[in-house]
Amino acid sequence: MIHLLIADDDAHIRELLRYSLQQEGYALHEAADGVEASRVLEEHSINLAVIDVMMPNKDGYQLVEEIRSYYDIPVILLTAKDQLADKERGFAVGTDDYLTKPFEPKELLFRIKALLRRYQQVSADKIKLNGTTLDRSSYEVHTQGKLLLLPMKEFELLFTLASYPDRIFSRDELIQLIWGADFDGDERTIDVHIKRLRERFANSADDFTIRTVRGVGYKLEAANR
Repeated sequence: MIHLLIADDDAHIRELLRYSLQQEGYALHEAADGVEASRVLEEHSINLAVIDVMMPNKDGYQLVEEIRSYYDIPVILLTAKDQLADKERGFAVGTDDYLTKPFEPKELLFRIKALLRRYQQVSADKIKLNGTTLDRSSYEVHTQGKLLLLPMKEFELLFTLASYPDRIFSRDELIQLIWGADFDGDERTIDVHIKRLRERFANSADDFTIRTVRGVGYKLEAANR
């Protein structure tokens, strides 16, 4: 069963979402503020979080930053704010999607399903990107009918991006995930490895593309066939 976290200080919103999402078979975990939401994340295996921005004790932006530091789950910010600057801040801290109140529960449901599909992997150790397959159990890549063995860090970088198609990763986030907090180098390391991956997979554009998101980082886009 898929477990969702709903973090919103408005009890009426939580009740509305509880009814509509439980009807779809999701298990719901609720929190009335950011601190309670953090506790839910620690105690339960959450698959996706829907978070209100304006919450007491710990706001939605802080909670999203926390999730990006410790969890690999999709996040939807749910808020009354509709200014471009607010949306920009939401995406900057790591939200995957943004829905402005008032909203239709069905629209939220569509967005939840889309994000869960985007985050879903073929298996824990294997990802298929059209004609390219990444196998983490053997660190092998099969593409264009050929076997390709990548240096370890290049494979880990590609596998991380491919695990969450269309999600934007900052350079710092990728360094933390792949090289670790003790890494002494700088963010240019990511740029160099991305360049090498693009060169290696120059003939695989029909399978996937690694895009640069100016001022932020990178994302992988799987080709639609």
